[in-house]
Amino acid sequence: MLTETRQVKDLMTTDPVTVKPIDSVETVLQCLEENHISGLPVVDETGKVVGVVSEADLLFRERPVRLPLYLSFLGGIIYLEPLDHFVQQLKKSLGILVQDVMTPNPITIAPDAPISQAADLMLEKRVNRLPVVDEAGALVGIITRDDLLRALKSD
Repeated sequence: MLTETRQVKDLMTTDPVTVKPIDSVETVLQCLEENHISGLPVVDETGKVVGVVSEADLLFRERPVRLPLYLSFLGGIIYLEPLDHFVQQLKKSLGILVQDVMTPNPITIAPDAPISQAADLMLEKRVNRLPVVDEAGALVGIITRDDLLRALKSD
């Protein structure tokens, strides 16, 4: 069992591989392959986490874009779902920069949080990694499901 006394900073990877919003998708693919990882944080010029990009975000590009459902009524169009969802889908499918394909506003965690909180967040939010940030939102590390599983093996 993951004990409450252990903190995220005890298991996190410090100095993780990162990309910037203006990097190309090709750069992401290369980083993932070279480092044998499935996702990484996106940081701005100040080191603040602005997103996460994962294999799932990149695979989205291969998925066909689904047009929004609509009704034609009296010569007008009534959309049955929000258009911004379609626009986001289209942007991810056609994106060539990280900022186009990343998941913005990622779920993050503090270094002094208990690892049980990290596990809860990953399960509840269905994410595989959490950027670890300081009070200012600057990246100080990353913790993944693999890190938590390794901790279970060593307990």
